[in-house]
Amino acid sequence: MTRKLLTGLTVSATLLGSACVAAKTLDEHLAEVTGETVVEEKFVVEEQKPVVIVEVEKEWKCPTCSPNEKYVLSKLQEYTNIDDRNALATIMGNIKSESNFLANICEGGARVPYERCYSGGFGLIQWTTIGRYRGLGNFAVKYDCNPSELDCQVRWMVNEPQFQKVLPVFEGGGQTVSYYMKPSYRWLGWGIKGYRQQYAYDYSKRLVLG
Repeated sequence: MTRKLLTGLTVSATLLGSACVAAKTLDEHLAEVTGETVVEEKFVVEEQKPVVIVEVEKEWKCPTCSPNEKYVLSKLQEYTNIDDRNALATIMGNIKSESNFLANICEGGARVPYERCYSGGFGLIQWTTIGRYRGLGNFAVKYDCNPSELDCQVRWMVNEPQFQKVLPVFEGGGQTVSYYMKPSYRWLGWGIKGYRQQYAYDYSKRLVLG
Protein backbone atom coordinates (compact mmCIF):
# COMPACT_ATOMS: atom_id res chain seq x y z
CA MET A 1 0.00 0.00 0.00
CA THR A 2 1.32 3.43 -0.92
CA ARG A 3 0.25 6.51 0.99
CA LYS A 4 0.44 9.94 -0.65
CA LEU A 5 1.29 12.71 1.78
CA LEU A 6 2.33 16.30 1.43
CA THR A 7 5.90 16.88 2.60
CA GLY A 8 7.41 19.85 4.34
CA LEU A 9 6.26 19.51 8.00
CA THR A 10 8.88 18.70 10.67
CA VAL A 11 8.67 17.60 14.29
CA SER A 12 11.26 17.68 17.05
CA ALA A 13 11.08 16.32 20.64
CA THR A 14 9.31 13.07 21.54
CA LEU A 15 7.33 10.80 19.23
CA LEU A 16 5.85 7.44 20.37
CA GLY A 17 7.86 7.37 23.61
CA SER A 18 11.22 8.38 22.12
CA ALA A 19 12.85 11.25 23.94
CA CYS A 20 14.97 13.98 22.48
CA VAL A 21 15.10 12.50 19.02
CA ALA A 22 16.58 14.55 16.28
CA ALA A 23 14.09 16.48 14.28
CA LYS A 24 12.77 14.53 11.33
CA THR A 25 10.17 15.16 8.81
CA LEU A 26 6.72 13.93 9.56
CA ASP A 27 6.94 11.63 6.58
CA GLU A 28 10.11 10.01 7.90
CA HIS A 29 8.57 9.31 11.34
CA LEU A 30 5.43 7.87 9.80
CA ALA A 31 7.50 5.63 7.56
CA GLU A 32 9.41 4.25 10.55
CA VAL A 33 6.26 3.52 12.52
CA THR A 34 4.05 2.13 9.79
CA GLY A 35 6.59 0.63 7.45
CA GLU A 36 4.76 2.19 4.55
CA THR A 37 6.42 3.85 1.60
CA VAL A 38 5.68 7.53 1.41
CA VAL A 39 5.52 8.88 -2.07
CA GLU A 40 5.88 12.59 -2.50
CA GLU A 41 2.96 13.92 -4.53
CA LYS A 42 3.99 16.05 -7.44
CA PHE A 43 1.79 18.81 -8.72
CA VAL A 44 1.86 19.28 -12.45
CA VAL A 45 0.88 22.73 -13.60
CA GLU A 46 -0.38 22.65 -17.16
CA GLU A 47 0.86 25.42 -19.38
CA GLN A 48 -1.87 27.90 -20.13
CA LYS A 49 -2.42 28.35 -23.84
CA PRO A 50 -3.03 31.93 -24.97
CA VAL A 51 -6.56 32.75 -26.03
CA VAL A 52 -6.61 33.84 -29.64
CA ILE A 53 -9.40 36.24 -30.57
CA VAL A 54 -10.11 36.24 -34.29
CA GLU A 55 -11.83 39.30 -35.65
CA VAL A 56 -14.16 38.44 -38.52
CA GLU A 57 -14.51 41.21 -41.02
CA LYS A 58 -18.05 42.08 -41.93
CA GLU A 59 -19.05 43.15 -45.41
CA TRP A 60 -22.19 44.94 -46.53
CA LYS A 61 -24.11 42.87 -49.04
CA CYS A 62 -27.25 43.41 -51.09
CA PRO A 63 -29.04 40.07 -51.58
CA THR A 64 -31.76 41.59 -53.77
CA CYS A 65 -29.37 43.52 -56.02
CA SER A 66 -28.40 42.69 -59.59
CA PRO A 67 -25.01 41.06 -60.33
CA ASN A 68 -23.57 44.40 -61.45
CA GLU A 69 -24.80 46.15 -58.31
CA LYS A 70 -23.33 43.40 -56.13
CA TYR A 71 -20.02 43.63 -57.94
CA VAL A 72 -19.70 47.39 -57.49
CA LEU A 73 -20.73 47.19 -53.83
CA SER A 74 -18.13 44.52 -53.16
CA LYS A 75 -15.34 46.37 -54.95
CA LEU A 76 -16.12 49.65 -53.21
CA GLN A 77 -15.42 47.91 -49.92
CA GLU A 78 -12.39 46.06 -51.25
CA TYR A 79 -10.69 49.09 -52.80
CA THR A 80 -11.50 51.65 -50.08
CA ASN A 81 -12.08 51.85 -46.32
CA ILE A 82 -15.74 52.77 -46.68
CA ASP A 83 -17.69 50.66 -44.18
CA ASP A 84 -20.67 52.92 -43.49
CA ARG A 85 -23.97 51.68 -44.88
CA ASN A 86 -25.33 55.13 -45.72
CA ALA A 87 -22.11 56.14 -47.45
CA LEU A 88 -22.13 53.02 -49.61
CA ALA A 89 -25.86 53.39 -50.28
CA THR A 90 -25.41 57.00 -51.40
CA ILE A 91 -22.64 56.10 -53.85
CA MET A 92 -24.77 53.25 -55.16
CA GLY A 93 -27.81 55.52 -55.53
CA ASN A 94 -25.83 58.00 -57.58
CA ILE A 95 -24.40 55.30 -59.85
CA LYS A 96 -27.89 53.94 -60.44
CA SER A 97 -29.06 57.40 -61.46
CA GLU A 98 -26.10 57.88 -63.80
CA SER A 99 -26.02 54.53 -65.62
CA ASN A 100 -28.19 51.95 -63.88
CA PHE A 101 -24.90 50.07 -63.38
CA LEU A 102 -24.34 49.58 -67.11
CA ALA A 103 -20.73 50.00 -68.19
CA ASN A 104 -21.15 50.21 -71.97
CA ILE A 105 -23.77 52.93 -72.08
CA CYS A 106 -23.47 56.30 -73.77
CA GLU A 107 -25.56 59.27 -72.65
CA GLY A 108 -29.00 58.92 -74.19
CA GLY A 109 -29.09 55.15 -73.76
CA ALA A 110 -27.01 53.83 -76.68
CA ARG A 111 -25.16 50.63 -75.75
CA VAL A 112 -21.79 51.12 -77.39
CA PRO A 113 -18.12 50.54 -76.55
CA TYR A 114 -15.90 53.31 -75.17
CA GLU A 115 -14.49 54.47 -78.51
CA ARG A 116 -17.95 54.85 -80.09
CA CYS A 117 -19.51 57.22 -77.57
CA TYR A 118 -18.99 60.49 -79.43
CA SER A 119 -20.84 62.92 -77.17
CA GLY A 120 -22.24 63.17 -73.68
CA GLY A 121 -21.27 60.94 -70.80
CA PHE A 122 -20.10 57.36 -70.97
CA GLY A 123 -20.05 54.43 -68.62
CA LEU A 124 -20.75 53.75 -64.98
CA ILE A 125 -20.78 57.35 -63.78
CA GLN A 126 -21.18 58.95 -67.22
CA TRP A 127 -17.73 60.46 -67.62
CA THR A 128 -18.58 63.54 -69.67
CA THR A 129 -15.79 66.10 -69.92
CA ILE A 130 -12.94 65.43 -72.32
CA GLY A 131 -10.46 65.20 -69.45
CA ARG A 132 -12.44 62.66 -67.44
CA TYR A 133 -13.43 60.65 -70.50
CA ARG A 134 -9.83 60.43 -71.67
CA GLY A 135 -8.77 59.66 -68.12
CA LEU A 136 -10.71 56.41 -68.30
CA GLY A 137 -9.11 55.54 -71.63
CA ASN A 138 -5.59 56.32 -70.41
CA PHE A 139 -6.13 54.28 -67.27
CA ALA A 140 -7.31 51.32 -69.36
CA VAL A 141 -4.18 51.49 -71.55
CA LYS A 142 -1.85 51.80 -68.56
CA TYR A 143 -3.39 48.92 -66.62
CA ASP A 144 -4.34 46.76 -69.59
CA CYS A 145 -8.09 46.64 -69.03
CA ASN A 146 -11.11 47.27 -71.22
CA PRO A 147 -12.62 50.77 -70.70
CA SER A 148 -16.00 49.44 -71.81
CA GLU A 149 -16.17 46.85 -69.03
CA LEU A 150 -17.30 47.11 -65.44
CA ASP A 151 -14.15 45.94 -63.69
CA CYS A 152 -11.95 48.51 -65.45
CA GLN A 153 -14.42 51.33 -64.82
CA VAL A 154 -14.77 50.57 -61.11
CA ARG A 155 -11.00 50.60 -60.69
CA TRP A 156 -10.75 53.94 -62.49
CA MET A 157 -13.73 55.34 -60.59
CA VAL A 158 -12.16 54.84 -57.16
CA ASN A 159 -8.75 56.08 -58.32
CA GLU A 160 -9.97 59.13 -60.23
CA PRO A 161 -8.83 62.38 -58.55
CA GLN A 162 -12.41 63.66 -58.20
CA PHE A 163 -13.37 60.63 -56.14
CA GLN A 164 -10.15 60.61 -54.12
CA LYS A 165 -10.83 64.19 -52.98
CA VAL A 166 -14.13 63.23 -51.32
CA LEU A 167 -13.16 59.70 -50.27
CA PRO A 168 -12.18 60.73 -46.70
CA VAL A 169 -15.73 62.01 -46.16
CA PHE A 170 -17.24 58.68 -47.22
CA GLU A 171 -14.71 56.78 -45.13
CA GLY A 172 -15.47 58.90 -42.07
CA GLY A 173 -18.81 57.20 -41.51
CA GLY A 174 -21.63 57.94 -39.11
CA GLN A 175 -23.58 60.33 -41.33
CA THR A 176 -26.97 60.36 -43.04
CA VAL A 177 -27.74 59.78 -46.70
CA SER A 178 -28.61 63.46 -47.02
CA TYR A 179 -25.17 64.39 -45.68
CA TYR A 180 -23.36 62.10 -48.13
CA MET A 181 -25.22 63.65 -51.06
CA LYS A 182 -22.99 66.73 -50.68
CA PRO A 183 -19.66 64.98 -51.38
CA SER A 184 -21.47 63.00 -54.08
CA TYR A 185 -22.27 66.23 -55.90
CA ARG A 186 -18.66 67.41 -55.59
CA TRP A 187 -17.59 64.07 -57.04
CA LEU A 188 -20.06 63.85 -59.94
CA GLY A 189 -21.25 67.39 -60.53
CA TRP A 190 -24.63 66.34 -61.84
CA GLY A 191 -26.94 68.73 -63.66
CA ILE A 192 -30.18 67.11 -62.51
CA LYS A 193 -30.52 65.58 -59.04
CA GLY A 194 -33.48 63.42 -60.02
CA TYR A 195 -34.09 60.31 -57.92
CA ARG A 196 -30.55 59.90 -56.63
CA GLN A 197 -31.40 60.42 -53.00
CA GLN A 198 -34.46 58.16 -53.14
CA TYR A 199 -32.33 55.43 -54.71
CA ALA A 200 -29.77 55.89 -51.94
CA TYR A 201 -32.42 55.50 -49.22
CA ASP A 202 -33.64 52.35 -50.93
CA TYR A 203 -30.14 50.83 -50.98
CA SER A 204 -29.65 51.77 -47.33
CA LYS A 205 -32.67 49.62 -46.45
CA ARG A 206 -31.50 46.70 -48.59
CA LEU A 207 -27.90 46.47 -47.43
CA VAL A 208 -27.20 43.83 -44.79
CA LEU A 209 -24.04 42.73 -43.02
CA GLY A 210 -22.86 39.34 -44.20
